[in-house]
Amino acid sequence: MNDASHNHGEQENTVSTYSVDVETLQQIALKGDAQALFQLAINYEQGRGVAENQQEAFYCYQQAAELGHVTAQLNLGWAYSNGIGAPQDNDKAFYWYRKAAKQGHPTAQFDLGFCYVNGLGVEKDEHQAIGWYKKAAEQGHAVAQLNLGWIYANSPSRKNWEQAVYWYKQAAEQGDPRAQYNLAWCYGNGSGTPKNPRKAAYWYEEAAMQNHATAQYNLGWCYEKGCGVEQSWEQAFSWYRRGAECGYPVSMSNLGLCYKRGYGVDQNWQEAIKWYEQGAQCGNLQSMHNLACCYERGEGVEQNED
Repeated sequence: MNDASHNHGEQENTVSTYSVDVETLQQIALKGDAQALFQLAINYEQGRGVAENQQEAFYCYQQAAELGHVTAQLNLGWAYSNGIGAPQDNDKAFYWYRKAAKQGHPTAQFDLGFCYVNGLGVEKDEHQAIGWYKKAAEQGHAVAQLNLGWIYANSPSRKNWEQAVYWYKQAAEQGDPRAQYNLAWCYGNGSGTPKNPRKAAYWYEEAAMQNHATAQYNLGWCYEKGCGVEQSWEQAFSWYRRGAECGYPVSMSNLGLCYKRGYGVDQNWQEAIKWYEQGAQCGNLQSMHNLACCYERGEGVEQNED
């Protein structure tokens, strides 16, 4: 029903403050300058002016992090989370995310919340997760807003649909397609907000335009039924097709039906069978049923009742 992010945040590579060559940067770094060490880590990581070397990048991040450089602490946590430049270690990742989070870094706060949700380097603790997600969300971190909304929508002990809608809307307005889809779902079902088909269709379209496959299917359904938008088989066909091309099995089934019946497109049995077959291969039961009916009746294929 609702989407959330199931990944850590990204590293951050800030613009250099030292406009010097790598050799000079190395000399400054040797004096224990945290920013120079951080910039040098980026250089090694991306192969800027030096040969790419993830181990050297890790070492420089570690040195900068121990000097209190907040973004280096974040990136060091990310390196431990992903096993880049050093063996993967959730305990050490959690340690450095917490260091950066306590300095107020929103991405680190998000990552720390993610660790608490998933029990990475720490025991699962939904209360702590909410607290850290909220700190990041209040600083405008869109994915923290999304995940905070998801907890309020799905947690058995902390369910609060009004809060879910509030945070989904914050992230949706920043352009996150998963939050846009979730907000549309809330408007469509009247969860945490009065039911509003027009707003549901609007937010489905915002997500669909960013290739959110389920939103594309739901928007197609809105056009098919005239729910929140003017009924249009042409638009329904268009969005079912986009959802199908993004790999969404239910869109494949509906697209097959459009081709079979000529809804919003010229009737084309070959295309109908193709999309029923693709949906069936993805495990969609309706596609399987429709394909079986075609073989039973000899519609678009040679009749075969076996």
